[in-house]
Amino acid sequence: MNYELNDSQREAVLCIDAPSLVIAGAGSGKTRVLTYKIAYLLEQGMQPWNILALTFTNKAAREMRERIAKLVSPEKAAALWMGTFHSIFARILRIEAPRLGYQPNYTIYDAADSLSLIKLIIREMNLDEKVYKPSAVQSRISNAKNRLVLPSGYNSVREFRESDAFFNRTLIPEIYRRYQERLKQANTMDFDDLLLNMWLLLKHNPEVAAQWQERFHFVLVDEYQDTNFAQHQIVWLLTNKRQRVCVVGDDAQSIYSFRGADIDNILHFQEAYVGARLFKLEQNYRSTQTIVNAAGSLIRNNREQISKNVFSEKEVGNPLIRYEAYSDTDEANIVLREVQRIHRAGVPYRGMAVLYRTNAQSRKIEDCFLHGHVPYHIYAGTSFYQREEIKDMLCYLRLTANPYDEESLRRIINKPARGIGDTTVKKLLAAAASAGVSVWDVLEAGNCPDLNAGTLKRLSDFHNMISDFHQRSATDDAHTLALHIAMKSGLREMIFSGHDPEDLSRQENLQELLDSIGTFVDENMEQGLGVHLSDYLQEASLATDLDRNNADKDADAVNMMTIHSAKGLEFPVVFVVGLEEGLFPGEMSLESPRALEEERRLFYVALTRAEKLVILTYAKSRFRNGKMEFSRPSRFIREIPQQYMTPRPPLGGGSSIRDSKFFSPTASPKVSWGSSSRPMPSTTPPKRTTGFSPRPIPSTTPQKAGMVNSQWSMVNELSVGASVVHERFGRGVVQAIEGTGLDAKATVQFENAGTKVLMLRFAKLTLE
Repeated sequence: MNYELNDSQREAVLCIDAPSLVIAGAGSGKTRVLTYKIAYLLEQGMQPWNILALTFTNKAAREMRERIAKLVSPEKAAALWMGTFHSIFARILRIEAPRLGYQPNYTIYDAADSLSLIKLIIREMNLDEKVYKPSAVQSRISNAKNRLVLPSGYNSVREFRESDAFFNRTLIPEIYRRYQERLKQANTMDFDDLLLNMWLLLKHNPEVAAQWQERFHFVLVDEYQDTNFAQHQIVWLLTNKRQRVCVVGDDAQSIYSFRGADIDNILHFQEAYVGARLFKLEQNYRSTQTIVNAAGSLIRNNREQISKNVFSEKEVGNPLIRYEAYSDTDEANIVLREVQRIHRAGVPYRGMAVLYRTNAQSRKIEDCFLHGHVPYHIYAGTSFYQREEIKDMLCYLRLTANPYDEESLRRIINKPARGIGDTTVKKLLAAAASAGVSVWDVLEAGNCPDLNAGTLKRLSDFHNMISDFHQRSATDDAHTLALHIAMKSGLREMIFSGHDPEDLSRQENLQELLDSIGTFVDENMEQGLGVHLSDYLQEASLATDLDRNNADKDADAVNMMTIHSAKGLEFPVVFVVGLEEGLFPGEMSLESPRALEEERRLFYVALTRAEKLVILTYAKSRFRNGKMEFSRPSRFIREIPQQYMTPRPPLGGGSSIRDSKFFSPTASPKVSWGSSSRPMPSTTPPKRTTGFSPRPIPSTTPQKAGMVNSQWSMVNELSVGASVVHERFGRGVVQAIEGTGLDAKATVQFENAGTKVLMLRFAKLTLE
């Protein structure tokens, strides 16, 4: 067989007589080593049914099987025990099910089935679903199973016990016990049971363990850094007799601790398997030398790692480009401008990826792409305006503006749950159709046949709530009103009641929507435009309509995704946005050295997705939690040697990807206008608040107007051609000035945000 391998790869492939750990740096040919090793085992006479290869995705297993079929034969490739942990263990458990009290025809519950059963048990126990949130209980049970903790031993885990006490969920062990009993009665397992039961089978049935140890003469595991405690223990039980095991992975890409992945499995593999050989695949075939060197310099700051010296023999390539944006709005405009520039230079949209730490960060960039007519695709996720919590909030806003909006009413009349079920809604619809009126008219009349007094009272409460929102829409600005609606509707309480990663993502998304409404009000006030709910919905409707027509995954479109979703992918050009302390690395990781090292590994993964060019962005200020917050650049940027990086181009600069003549502006602000306590326009004065603590800003009075006029005695210093900086829009040049005093306006051509006409009494401008 002709082995197209480098020396390190060849050594790893030929080692079949001892436990081996293959540390495969990013882009170093990990899959090639696995496939050639299996082919070599078959060439040496091992039967395919004696080889077990475990992967994390069906795609990885399918690709390896296809490659092996080309190297040996389709028949031998088909006979391999190759697949995901769950699929292989499900296959074994079909054979051994009676030993665990199951029938071989057991069914497998998916996450939705599991959640439904947990909800039923919580209701049977008469527990408060706001305290015992079903998804939180499901997550805790899953976590326990992946740590091989049975219901009987649940309370012996201090972490579980203390967390449950803090959230007043002390009955989770009992829910767990009943849940397992119901699964057993139904001859059903959930996905986590496939691991737990496989471990129980091998642990408590030595003769069965011996049979499967005899069956599998060689075991290979892909992406070993992503294994959890249960998977590690099962691999040990299958291989501790023969010690013929090869695990492949990269500790520098261990980024899934929130899913239970334990980096210690790969870091301490050689301690578990005494005499194990270590192989390092250090040549990167994906990225330029500059990208590889920058990523390597970064990851060397981690203490918990297996040292390696990853290198590339590809071209030196472009330095990483670093952009300092004035705000998150400016950052999004920079990304749009650079995508358009790079596309004009000949790179297809699909050759670019925008990576972010949290899902909520996609909103501003999506908006820029939509208005800039740049096609994009949200990879392994949902675009911002199509996320459930966003659609729910927008429906509340639409119903507030227009109570006759039946689609919005149907979506949120029982969200959060308020005892208005599908049967009641059907009766409302039937009553409206019968009378030839809208559903809102039926609610106004308060008279619907076939509904009892309790249901009518709940409908009346809902009607009164929406009516209150509608009345407020005439006076409150859109942000103040949205905050009020989020609170009074119960939507915020529902979304903020969870503590799982998915819950946190939903919370960030809702906060991002509310923050975006605040930004809308601020920007429209500066430009003398409307700031009420109807004004906002007009803009939001355009964005959601464009969003629905966005490019599909097969089109030539920019890829947008979280960094976690990007693992295993590669692109010619990669943007990494939001590189600020508290965002990336995340705020919760700053006090935990271990968590901080995982954040650094996550950034390493982001950098090593790029083949040709990396563009890093961070904002000096970001609208978060209802207010503008000032930010510091991420420590990760400082950990990359400056020789591998170049700062942003000058105003209007940067004409091609290979242009490295960039500089960082050093001019300091001289004159400042505007303040956070801005007066309101002389028209109907809506109130303005920040965050979830309403703080109305008083309307302009004659006294305040006088103060503003004196403040603007310096307006003459502003002239056409002057360079200015705006809090959100960034750097720009004044194109025209008109009016005086309170009526003074300036037309400014911003570097990244385009042309804006700003009322100077509200504009947050500084002279450069």
